[in-house]
Amino acid sequence: MKEPAVSADPTQVLAFETDCHIFDGCGFPAPGLHSFLFKPLVGDGDSNLYFNKTMLLALLGSVIIIGFFWAAFRKPKVVPGKLQMVAESGYDFIRRGVVYETIGKKEGEKYVPLVVSLFFFVWMMNVWSIVPVAQFPVTAIISYPAVLAGIVYILWVSLTFKRHGFVGAFKNFTGYDKSLGAVLPLAMFIEFFSNLLVRPFTHAVRLFANMFAGHTLLLLFTIASWYLLNGIGIAYAGVSFIMVIVMTAFELFIQALQAYVFVLLTCTFIQGALAENH
Repeated sequence: MKEPAVSADPTQVLAFETDCHIFDGCGFPAPGLHSFLFKPLVGDGDSNLYFNKTMLLALLGSVIIIGFFWAAFRKPKVVPGKLQMVAESGYDFIRRGVVYETIGKKEGEKYVPLVVSLFFFVWMMNVWSIVPVAQFPVTAIISYPAVLAGIVYILWVSLTFKRHGFVGAFKNFTGYDKSLGAVLPLAMFIEFFSNLLVRPFTHAVRLFANMFAGHTLLLLFTIASWYLLNGIGIAYAGVSFIMVIVMTAFELFIQALQAYVFVLLTCTFIQGALAENH
């Protein structure tokens, strides 16, 4: 009987064995947490120097985004070329459709560069999931969404204190409303816990969970397509492969949607920090 497809070394991940099929005596190599672990490209777990696949994809993604906008706007023209037109459309979509609509033009203009950068970075990190060879969404590793959400959290809290002062910020975070009467202390505690602890957590987890689940499903159907490619299982392999195509198309939509939701929530936090009435 053949050994299971998963490598014994948890940092050396194989999606599936090329000679493992149904009816061959080997079990189905289901994806799991091991599918999100990667052997270091540089260094090892015991040294201070550590660089793996997800870090490489994050770095390459940053270079691609910077390179794209630099190429599009280094010599801007009144009548834009194709590249400039695409870049302007993306930039204007986030500026007008997200920042202006949520924060307002006057207050929101200064935050446009940040929000645009967040959107395209998150989107690029998500898109790696369906890029050949890469085939992994960087945001499926919780540390990346957590850092991005942490940046937004620090900005939101600092803006709140800057705009309203200590007392005003406290009222903002706790939803202080004296008309609540006897339930005011309980309401303030719930609001404080929700705003300062739950909000940044859900901001990060929403992005992470969607990318994690999407990648797991893609892996599941991809591995199943190969595993079933034997005997009568070929018919089922065809169905599984169709699901791979369907899931890939669906992931394209989800990847853009999650980037949009992430920056929309970012703008909502900023708007809440700047708003006068709470």
